[in-house]
Amino acid sequence: MKEIKIESTLYLFESLEVLPEDVISLMRRAIVARGQAYAPYSNFNVGAAILLDNGKVITGNNQENASYPSGLCAERTAIYYAGSQFPNAKIIRIAISAGSKRNQTTKPIPPCGACRQSIAEYEIKQETPIEIYFMGEIGEVAKVSSLADLLPLGFDKSVL
Repeated sequence: MKEIKIESTLYLFESLEVLPEDVISLMRRAIVARGQAYAPYSNFNVGAAILLDNGKVITGNNQENASYPSGLCAERTAIYYAGSQFPNAKIIRIAISAGSKRNQTTKPIPPCGACRQSIAEYEIKQETPIEIYFMGEIGEVAKVSSLADLLPLGFDKSVL
């Protein structure tokens, strides 16, 4: 038997205000998108903002329907739109903000597994890492320098 140790690096910032101004601006776009989410079933709103290498910012939010859970997460809404409208652009950074209508979220909330897999696909496609910042409604903000820090044993085309 061989043991393999897997490590991830996560950076934690005490609040949004201590981040670089360009990251604050992107996160504010994610917060606005979160406020426009349609989540009447989960009561959990998520907003995402994506910075592309062409300078465009794409936002998305979770969208639910009565055939719950067949809706779509904020991250995938934004990333698929970016891929559709700007197929040759690279994703530089993603900012994500999540909040519950039931209680205030104060800890960083990372992307779900399905969103991690979708982000991984774009990171592999573009052959450059994607910075991901994520937070709740208030409080600490987490950052990873690559999706590989959130999904170290990713499933990709090399296994197909």
